[in-house]
Amino acid sequence: MTISSDGSPATKPAAGAWRTPFLIIGFGCLISLMSFGPRSSLGFFLTPMSNANHWGRDVFAFALAIQNLLWGVGQPLAGMIADRYGAMRVFSGGALLYAAGLALMAHATNGPVLDASAGMLIGFGLSGTSFMMIVATFGKLLPPEWRMIAFGFGTAAASFGQFVYSPLSVMMIDSFGWSQTLIIFAISMLTVLPFSMALATPKGGEARAKEAEQQSLRQALSEAFAQRSYVMLVIGFFTCGFQLAFITVHLPAYLIDRGLSATVGGWTLAVIGLFNIVGSLTYGWLCNFMPKRFLLSFN
Repeated sequence: MTISSDGSPATKPAAGAWRTPFLIIGFGCLISLMSFGPRSSLGFFLTPMSNANHWGRDVFAFALAIQNLLWGVGQPLAGMIADRYGAMRVFSGGALLYAAGLALMAHATNGPVLDASAGMLIGFGLSGTSFMMIVATFGKLLPPEWRMIAFGFGTAAASFGQFVYSPLSVMMIDSFGWSQTLIIFAISMLTVLPFSMALATPKGGEARAKEAEQQSLRQALSEAFAQRSYVMLVIGFFTCGFQLAFITVHLPAYLIDRGLSATVGGWTLAVIGLFNIVGSLTYGWLCNFMPKRFLLSFN
C-alpha cells in the first residue's frame, strides 16, 4: 500500500500492472454503458409488444415497476456479495441474469412471463451491472486523486448508453422487429463478462467481510439511517429514479399517441442522456474544488 499526497492510503490494482487506472475506468464505463443502454430504451418496446400480444399498457408498466423495485432491493445484496466474493463475480452474474431476461422478454406472450423476464431477471441483473456498482468498485480500486473524476465518468457512461441506445432501438425495431432487437441486446450484454475482469477487486475481501460480520445488517442499516446526509441522499435518489423511470417508459408511447414518430421519442431521450453526460462530468470535476453538499443542493 502506498500513501497519496493527502496522507490517505492509495489503493492500487492487485491483479497486475495491466490494470491501470485508465483501463479500470474505461472498462467500467463500458459496463455502465452496456447495462443502462437497453434499460433506458425499454419504453420503445411498450407499444409494439402491447399491440402484438393484445395487452393494455398496464401489463408492460407493471413489469417495469417490478424491475425498478427489484433493482433497488438487489443493490445492497449485490454490494454485500461483491464485498465478500469480489466485484467481478457480481458483474458476471448480473450480466447473465440481464441477458437471460432480455432473451426471455423477446418470447413473452403473457403477463407472468413478462414479469419474470423484464421484471425479475432484468431487475436483479441491473443490480449487479449498473453504474452504482461501477462507482462503488471505482472507490475500491482507484487511488483517491482519481475517484471523483472516475465517479463522474462512470455516471456519464450510463447517460451515454441512453444517448446511444434510444435512437438505436428505434432504428433496430424498424429494421429487425422488437423481438429480434431484444435478442441482439441480450447477446451484447455478454460482453460484460470479459470487461469485468478489469474490475476484479483486490484479494482480502473475505478478510474484510469477516471483520464486517461483527456488525449485523440491522446494525449497519440503523447506523446508516441515523445519518441525516444518508437519508437526504436516499430521498434525492428516489425522486430522480421515479421521474427518470417514468419518462423513459411512457414518453415514447405518449409521443406516438400525439401523432409523432417513434424516432422523435428516440432522439428526445437521447438529448436527455446527452445533457446528463455534461452534468455528470462537470459535477465530477467540481467535486475536487467545492463541497459536495453545495453541488447537490444546486443540482
